[in-house]
Amino acid sequence: MANQFDVVVIGAGPAGYVCAIRAAQLGLKTACIEKWSDDKGKAKLGGTCLNVGCIPSKALLDSSHKYIEAKEDFDKHGIKHSGVDIDVPAMLARKDNIVNQLTTGVTGLFKANGVTLLEGAGKVLSGKQVELTRADGSVEVVDAANVVIATGSRPIEIPPTPLTEGLIVDSTGALEFQEVPKRLGVIGAGVIGLELGSVWGRLGAEVVVLEAQDKFLALADQQIAKETQKIFKKQGLDIRLGARVTGSEVKGSEVEVTYQDANGDEQKLTFDKLIVAVGRRPYTENLLATDSGVNLDERGFIFVDDNCATDVPGVYAVGDVVRGPMLAHKGSEEGIMVAEIIAGQKAQMNYDLIPSVIYTHPEVAWVGKTEEEVKASGDEYKVGTFPFAASGRALAANDTHGMVKVIADKVTDRILGVHVVGPSAAELVQQGVIAMEFAASSEDLALTIFSHPTLSEALHEAVLAVDGHAIHIANRKRR
Repeated sequence: MANQFDVVVIGAGPAGYVCAIRAAQLGLKTACIEKWSDDKGKAKLGGTCLNVGCIPSKALLDSSHKYIEAKEDFDKHGIKHSGVDIDVPAMLARKDNIVNQLTTGVTGLFKANGVTLLEGAGKVLSGKQVELTRADGSVEVVDAANVVIATGSRPIEIPPTPLTEGLIVDSTGALEFQEVPKRLGVIGAGVIGLELGSVWGRLGAEVVVLEAQDKFLALADQQIAKETQKIFKKQGLDIRLGARVTGSEVKGSEVEVTYQDANGDEQKLTFDKLIVAVGRRPYTENLLATDSGVNLDERGFIFVDDNCATDVPGVYAVGDVVRGPMLAHKGSEEGIMVAEIIAGQKAQMNYDLIPSVIYTHPEVAWVGKTEEEVKASGDEYKVGTFPFAASGRALAANDTHGMVKVIADKVTDRILGVHVVGPSAAELVQQGVIAMEFAASSEDLALTIFSHPTLSEALHEAVLAVDGHAIHIANRKRR
């Protein structure tokens, strides 16, 4: 029958479409269900990441960085100009073109690999059947030997700041401001809040970030977090920690926010726009029939084992809808792992080595354990750091903020963590991921030849500094 498949994937985001493509490559008859469509009723593939997340935000981050660089730094290179203006609609149009190119590309990849696209909403029934409800209301049941749930996540809304179109927005709305707000409030100093705050701050907005936690970037290495906070402060981001938002009131074209500061005192601020970026929650609404057998944990995530298998044999779940960090690359790798397991291959993921990145400028990235985590474990360790201010390549590029930090086991010398704030941090940390995947020691990287002059030399110097052998900075005296 036409509606019988070896694999049915629900969701065409980074976890789902990658899983579907890999399953088809392995010779499995594969379908992917996606309900998201554009204003013309055409399927929008790529999920949150490609449409309203990773890709469009990075497009705006790059555009805004080029603007501030031209405005403030070109003269340092001897480049003179009479003035620089920002055309926000043009910037948004470029962002939309990039999104369209990539989402269209996924459609092409489905065709090239033989993945059947089923447009509509999927619901997991018992017996590994999937109910497909199309936009016109018609319903059909699809039979699957295996089902993969990859429905992703959506922004969390909070009662004190109900969304108000064009004024109080989530991360999606923050990508569509038609002009630069004079006063911008951001609730949440996580990845999304910092990235979006940076975009509009560079373009001229006065940005205040309200963060309920007392620590800045609590999940990051705190030496790196403190360095990052100092850099952001110099850039003009007003980050207020211990600030718990208690209410908001829309007054014409403005919004007044009430919050309790770190001392417990009530404060009020007025903004032209307010971005709510307090995290995301798994998307499971109308996804599971009561007799599907698939269970949720206490936070609403689908319960899975280490191989992303649910409690129902042959039914899997991957990406933001399951435990672990809500990262596109994590979801994609889970999708590949599941496709290969279904095809009878041996596959697994190393969850200890999932890199994290904040795409501000400078970037912030890390992999492995923080110094706080290693210290809490009681294991002896050693640390090497190197500032970009001592990097010839960074100096040549006028991009010297930040540092590289490497943590290694004192007994085995095995690298435990790599943490970076600075230019190309995401790329440098990826070198650490590769090294750690092969259980490298700091000596292994220290003995590796790095080309000169490169930013990568900062990582080389940091691993040299682990044992006090750095060349281009004075080494700290060992106790």
